Amino acid sequence: MSTTSLARGFARVSTSSLGAYQTAVIRIGLSFTWLCFLLREWPNRRELYGPDSPWSWGLARQLTSDNHAFTALMWSDGTAWFETVYALAVVSAALLMLGWRTRTMSVISMLGVLSLQNRSIFIGDGGDNVIHLMALYTVFTRCGRVWSLDARRAARRHPRPGGAADGTDLTGIVLWTVCGLALIAAQVFAHPGLSWTADGPLPGLGWATALWGLWLVHGVWWVVERYAPGEPRTVLDTLAHLAHNAALLVIMAEVCLIYATAGWYKIQGSRWQDGTALYYPMHIDYFAPWPSLSHALAAGGTIVLLLSYGTVAVQVAFPFTLLNRKVKNVLLALMMAEHLGIAVTLGLPFFSLAMIVADAVFLPTPFLIRLGTAAGRARGSLFPRRTGPLPAGGETEPATRTLVG
Repeated sequence: MSTTSLARGFARVSTSSLGAYQTAVIRIGLSFTWLCFLLREWPNRRELYGPDSPWSWGLARQLTSDNHAFTALMWSDGTAWFETVYALAVVSAALLMLGWRTRTMSVISMLGVLSLQNRSIFIGDGGDNVIHLMALYTVFTRCGRVWSLDARRAARRHPRPGGAADGTDLTGIVLWTVCGLALIAAQVFAHPGLSWTADGPLPGLGWATALWGLWLVHGVWWVVERYAPGEPRTVLDTLAHLAHNAALLVIMAEVCLIYATAGWYKIQGSRWQDGTALYYPMHIDYFAPWPSLSHALAAGGTIVLLLSYGTVAVQVAFPFTLLNRKVKNVLLALMMAEHLGIAVTLGLPFFSLAMIVADAVFLPTPFLIRLGTAAGRARGSLFPRRTGPLPAGGETEPATRTLVG
């Protein structure tokens, strides 16, 4: 690769945040999946994650002390605290899906995901793992640049010459202050003996340090944007572009790794080799929401054989098809259809939805733009707007960035 190509590539990743529509789909889709799961399990929340769980608070504390997993539910064993954390998880998921203060909501939603899933790790499935990982990666993306309330608000603001924000973002300042007070309260009133401040997402980096760091970065961003909009803001923009693009690359690599490992492990199984692997789960009552449909599919030996071999072939081949756009798009459609089939025949809707959303990171931008335009037209027909439309449906790069938006 020539020096010119390298320079051009570095300039691209350091001056723009790539995949704006793809990261917006990740934000909306995974937040929607997590929100639907939380609402569906609302009547059972205490048995799953709360004080009535068979996996008691004491057992969960012993496990987290060994694996150093973060969960705010270990800060207190009270019912009121559990209900507060669960409610915050619901609210933050909804606000992140809508794109309101995405920087802050991505962090709070991530904490909600980790708190609930790490409280009872034995009730999850593959979909929970995908949501868990993507929640961490989404924090570093600029996922609110399109299809969000943040983008709409930014399009309605008029920056002063030089790029500084016009007016004071009172909501952002209040939210930033509340988050800081919440961090102080967490460190002061958390259950004694916990090590959440020492153990964190990276070796040597505690969760307290990581969260305080994110909080300070938001504050520095607002100060620079308002009082030093020249070269300091350019430097921060460059760092934000690099972090976003790196996180997007990690998300794409993670999806490829999921399919590659799943496919190669299947190849080693004798049931997948003889083409009968899908026959058995279709006869398990737990995975048969529509028994008649499952039995009808399982009765056809040829269908079971083709589905078994086709699943392995698609999963193994997918990472290699990224070099060819047309083949990649065909396999994307096949994998999404496969997950829809899993949702219907095996009764795993949240797993399937999480995987479909993760697959969407590879969808072409023109297709997503057309999809967004069609959704905007449908919304306009159902809810006519009284004011003039925003440029491109509010899909432009935000002209201003607020304190925690």
